[in-house]
Amino acid sequence: MKVLVTEADGMLGSNLVRLLLERGHEISVLLHPASISNSLDGLAIKRFPGDILQTSSLKPAFQHQDAVIHAAASTSIWPPRSETVRRINIDGTRNIIEAALHHGIKRMVYVGSASSVNAENKEGDSNIFPGARFGLDYIDSKHEALNLVMEAVKTRNLPALAVLPTYMIGPYDSLPGSGKMILALARGQLKVYTRGGRNFIHVRDVAVAIANSLEEGRIGMHYVAGNENLTYREFFSKVARIVSMPEPRIAAPAWLVKTIGLAGSLSGKILNKEPVISYPMARISCEKQFVNSSEAIKALQMPQTNIETAIAECYQWFIDNNYLKKT
Repeated sequence: MKVLVTEADGMLGSNLVRLLLERGHEISVLLHPASISNSLDGLAIKRFPGDILQTSSLKPAFQHQDAVIHAAASTSIWPPRSETVRRINIDGTRNIIEAALHHGIKRMVYVGSASSVNAENKEGDSNIFPGARFGLDYIDSKHEALNLVMEAVKTRNLPALAVLPTYMIGPYDSLPGSGKMILALARGQLKVYTRGGRNFIHVRDVAVAIANSLEEGRIGMHYVAGNENLTYREFFSKVARIVSMPEPRIAAPAWLVKTIGLAGSLSGKILNKEPVISYPMARISCEKQFVNSSEAIKALQMPQTNIETAIAECYQWFIDNNYLKKT
């Protein structure tokens, strides 16, 4: 199958492209001209420079493709309200939908975020979801983008489904992104933890779910791709054992975390600089964002690699790529 992947040079994309190549697919990637990532170097892929906000740049990449995996997005959380984030995530997804329809793509897989849905909502209740209360355009825009895809399925016969990952851990975290917590603990910079938690998954398990969704899963469905629900204390305990560092022992009370976050947001606005922690992120860190991924496991045959393996592979990748020095 000829498959186009947008934003293939991120952590998920780097793992996904390698898996798709192993399965014998012919892979093309749409890379933003400003990308400086070298995570795809040496791979037998076709590269197309393009910007999902510039529709004219999409045509060369979409020609002669069987499927498109749309993973390109802005994950910026500062400032919390950002027209740029909304344009990339909403308008960019709209442009991908139009290109997929115009070029007769046989299957589109939209890669969203587990924070953009609420499993308890009744079908059609698209205006309320847990993430809305945090006031982050990243979360809100991913919710709106998912709705765009699902609406195009219903009204325009777009052959699409969505895979919505939780918190991914693993190799090729070149930013770094989710691995920041692992780096902080490995460097001895993490002394406290919040009382919240989230669902964690090995990035390669998400890649398998996406690759399988090219042929499996139901059109018009979204699948939450997650694995283990862990409190931050439980997660840091696992990390500490793997990186051979003391685990954080001090539980920060929610009121203190939120106060620090509020101060961070205020100083960020005054200094026009992203704070270490903003108020929305402080609120999120105090909540347990747990999910159930049984549908994705069954429908997409998604594996459930233990999180210790994901942490260990992420840690080793950081060492191998000089983010950390092994002592």
